[in-house]
Amino acid sequence: MTTIDDPPQPSDGLNSSGLRRVLVALCLTEITSWGILYYAFPVVSVSISRDTGWSSSVVVAAFSVSQLVAAVVGIPVGRVLDRRGPRWVMTAGSVLAVPALIVIATAHTLPLFFAGWMLAGVAMGAVLYPPAFAALTRWYGDDYVKALMILTLAAGLASTVFAPIASALVEQFDWRTTYLTLAIALAVITVPAHAWGLRGGWPNPAHPVHTKAGDHRRTRRSPEFLTLTLALAAGAFAASAGAFNLVPLLIEQGFSPGLAALTLGLGGAGQVVGRLLYLPLAAQTSVRVRTASVIAVTGLSTAWLGLASSVAVLIGIAIGAGLVRGIFTLIQATAVTDRWGAEHYGHLNGIMSAPIVIVMALAPWAGTVLSTWAGSYAQAYLVLGATAVFGAVLSAARTTSST
Repeated sequence: MTTIDDPPQPSDGLNSSGLRRVLVALCLTEITSWGILYYAFPVVSVSISRDTGWSSSVVVAAFSVSQLVAAVVGIPVGRVLDRRGPRWVMTAGSVLAVPALIVIATAHTLPLFFAGWMLAGVAMGAVLYPPAFAALTRWYGDDYVKALMILTLAAGLASTVFAPIASALVEQFDWRTTYLTLAIALAVITVPAHAWGLRGGWPNPAHPVHTKAGDHRRTRRSPEFLTLTLALAAGAFAASAGAFNLVPLLIEQGFSPGLAALTLGLGGAGQVVGRLLYLPLAAQTSVRVRTASVIAVTGLSTAWLGLASSVAVLIGIAIGAGLVRGIFTLIQATAVTDRWGAEHYGHLNGIMSAPIVIVMALAPWAGTVLSTWAGSYAQAYLVLGATAVFGAVLSAARTTSST
């Protein structure tokens, strides 16, 4: 019987060159998939609304529906990943994304536009972070944290690469041609990269010596699992709403639109730094302490954005909040393995990720609603901060299976 500390057996997994191939392939496909399926939308959404006459809220709602679909699809995808590995699941997701983008690009009615985004949501559930995290967690064994850090560092470049590309395309042509062009790029890059890069034996997972058959069913119903999921969802909601509504908050505080956009970009750079800091943080803290601490700091930095008024201070807090978001991504990616091992990572992480993806899909809209209800974006950020602090309290109080 293996323990959680035992590395995967070489006969079941990949050698060092195979592991490098998998990591390089996933870095390439995550940059491309996130860039085209997710980050291109904010760039072209204004053109979509202007060209079609559909309201911006309806256009954004179609995109939010895709995120909800991705959350639901992630659960069965995780179950298949645990049994079969990521190669054909992620390849199929890449293939499906191509006709989804074609439907979106050629839609002249709202029902067809929504249908295209629902199809894109199915594809996203099979190609974005959760399945990639599951692949690296199983293949890399004890080195999974380092592999996840490298992957998230690379994927953090998705907006840096594809937002300018989408902007250039939509200025030169139109939003329909932009999405058709991006569909071709997605097909050329991600389909062969998944099919070729993810080949190889799927190792039997290491598992704690005390686990028994069916333990994952008890795990997903346990108070620790349910409360941790709620805590992470609270932190993700605050972080996502805080990032999406940062520009209007800063404009409300007297920033010019250009300076507000630059500050948002600096926060994105902070995420990269945060991911670099995760390994030393993990070496110095317990799972329970770093989870609760990072969620708490997410809440405090969000609230501070609502309290500050100085330009320099707001820019500094925005960078710091981005740094914390970078760490939070890896807190979420390692939450299951750190507590319950990798044996059923795909399935358990799919269940845990579903509500997190849902609240992240609702966060942009919810932040705007909160600002209206509270009377200002500054007041809304205080509510968002309190939400994350509540999640930190839940995490500290109930994640007792970790030390």
